[in-house]
Amino acid sequence: MCLTRFFVVFDPLTFDLLTCEHDPFNTCTESVCVCRKRRAIPLMVDPGLYLNKKSDIFWVQPKRVLPTAFKLFTGSAWMILSRSFVEYCIWGWDNLPRTLLMYYTNFVSSPEGYFQTVICNAPEFVPTVVNHDMHFISWGGLSSQHPDILTINDTEKMIASGVAFARKFKQDTPVLDRIDHELLHRKNGSFTPGGWCMGYPSCTKVGKPTQVKPGPGAQRLRQLIGKLLQAPEFSQSQCQ
Repeated sequence: MCLTRFFVVFDPLTFDLLTCEHDPFNTCTESVCVCRKRRAIPLMVDPGLYLNKKSDIFWVQPKRVLPTAFKLFTGSAWMILSRSFVEYCIWGWDNLPRTLLMYYTNFVSSPEGYFQTVICNAPEFVPTVVNHDMHFISWGGLSSQHPDILTINDTEKMIASGVAFARKFKQDTPVLDRIDHELLHRKNGSFTPGGWCMGYPSCTKVGKPTQVKPGPGAQRLRQLIGKLLQAPEFSQSQCQ
C-alpha cells in the first residue's frame, strides 16, 4: 500500500493507539505451550551481544522458572508503536522496560515477546493496544514456526484481508508483479503514482506534494481498523 494512503487511514485516529498482536504466554494448545516453555525456561546466551561475528546461541544451566512478578505475552514481531509508548520504553520511569529488557536478553525470539509483555504489564498502555499486526501471513499449521511463502494463489485473500502488509515472498515472484500492476499501478518497477502527480504523461511533473487521493486499498484498511476498534471487542481483545 502506498504510504500516503496509509497515513490517510491513521491520521484521524488518536496518537496513543498502537497495533501489536499479542496473547498470554500460557494461553495455547498443549503442543504450542510446550514449544513456548522451551523458549522461556532455559537460559541462553547470544554471543552476538559481545562478538563482531555472528554465531549460534548456546544454553547454560540452571534453568529458570516462569516469572511471577510480571505476566508473559507473545505475538508477532511486526507492530506499530506510539511515540508515548516508545518514550516509556526508553525512559522507563517505573523500571519495567529495563527489567524486561534484561529478562528477554536470555530469551529466544525476544522481538516476539518483549513489547507485548511491556504493553500488557503497563496499565496505562493496555487501553491503547489494537490486537493486530496489520500483516497478512499464512501459517502452515498451529505448530509451524515459519510462515508459508505467499504465491499468486494468495492474492485474493490478501486483498480481502484489508491489511497494509504481507509476508513472506520470494524475490521476483509473480504475485509481487500483480500487486504492482493491479493495486499500486506501478509500471516497469517505477515509483507508485499519487495525488501529487501532474503533467502529461502522468507524473512527469510534481504538483502539491501533500495532496493525497485515497484509493480502494485505503478504504479496505479503514474498514479493518474500524472493525478492530468496535466496542466491546476492542477492549475485550486487550491483554486478556
